[in-house]
Amino acid sequence: MLTGKKIIVGITGSIAAYKIPALVRLLIKAGAEVKVVMTPAAKEFVSPLVLSTLSKNEVLIDLENNNSWANHVMLGRWADLFLIAPLSCNTLAKMANGLCDNLLTAVYLSATCPVFVAPAMDEDMWLHPSTKNNISKITAFNNHIIPVENGELASGLTGPGRMAEPESIVETLTGFFLNNKELKGKKILVTAGPTYEAIDPVRFIGNHSSGKMGVAIAQELKRRGASVTLVSGPSQVDTTGLDKVVKVISAAEMYNACDAIFPETDIAVMNAAVADYTPVVVADQKIKKSENSFAVELQKTKDILKHLGDIKKEGQFLVGFALETTNEKEYALKKLESKNADMIVLNSLNDKGAGFGYDTNKITIFDKARHSYDFDMKTKKETAVDIVNTIIKLYV
Repeated sequence: MLTGKKIIVGITGSIAAYKIPALVRLLIKAGAEVKVVMTPAAKEFVSPLVLSTLSKNEVLIDLENNNSWANHVMLGRWADLFLIAPLSCNTLAKMANGLCDNLLTAVYLSATCPVFVAPAMDEDMWLHPSTKNNISKITAFNNHIIPVENGELASGLTGPGRMAEPESIVETLTGFFLNNKELKGKKILVTAGPTYEAIDPVRFIGNHSSGKMGVAIAQELKRRGASVTLVSGPSQVDTTGLDKVVKVISAAEMYNACDAIFPETDIAVMNAAVADYTPVVVADQKIKKSENSFAVELQKTKDILKHLGDIKKEGQFLVGFALETTNEKEYALKKLESKNADMIVLNSLNDKGAGFGYDTNKITIFDKARHSYDFDMKTKKETAVDIVNTIIKLYV
């Protein structure tokens, strides 16, 4: 796993610092050698003594201590990887602008190894334009962003900004070292989320897709070295760190985006829950409630998966998804054949905890030869790993 890897863990002043002792233990258990650097503010949230005991190394906080100098240059060159977790809004701003007023930022500016950051802040801070700008800046500096998670925050709010759990962070770092970039050089299109079909300027027909599964797949594909374009319907899922995100609303917009991007891609993963029908007429003004009944005439939308299957060239690999409630296997195999796909991922709404709105999923994958691959209920991030592993097995 991480045997023999030298990892610096940088801790900043965030309440999420309470998770770092568990993270250090996991890194040590995985075989890594760990040194901890803290900002002075971080001492208010987690004990240096605990971290020193767990890491079996002195915790470094100040540039100078007892007339001795903490050589940040040598420390930055010692590591195979520098992880800053949690990354506070304040330290993020310093990294983005090259400020250096403590040992941690000095080590960061001296580091010659890959740098990973796990942001942690409240929802409003995370969504603030200045934070997004700073994330973009440090991403441009080739730093790796470990996506924040949705959940309960220190303020009592629930939303994005929660630091990734220690297990997820270790999984990301392990993948980085183990990853031989099987998909390096491959261009991949992924769709995610729902589509909204307008009835009038304020009403639409939609579905409950959150976009979590598609974004997780896109992130896993990027981790494997691919250049990923995500075409996403309306979704609140954080897409930080992805190469290119194209936002669309309707099925027609998603069709046009995929039609334009697909000819230049090697692999397409059609995860989005695209509307099958759209209103024939869209009212220019809000429809008033007047009659006791109201009818909306619908027409079929263009079938994106079938269209891509029809124009697919030799060497391209097409992945579809089937969300079913009855005769699941029969419908999935029929879709695999009729859409000229190379692989179909089947979800069943009969599996509790799978499908729309959940953080977990349970899938069965069918390949062109109708072989099936069954997977247990897992988190959507873990399911994304299974899907990408299967794509690599069948394509690469």
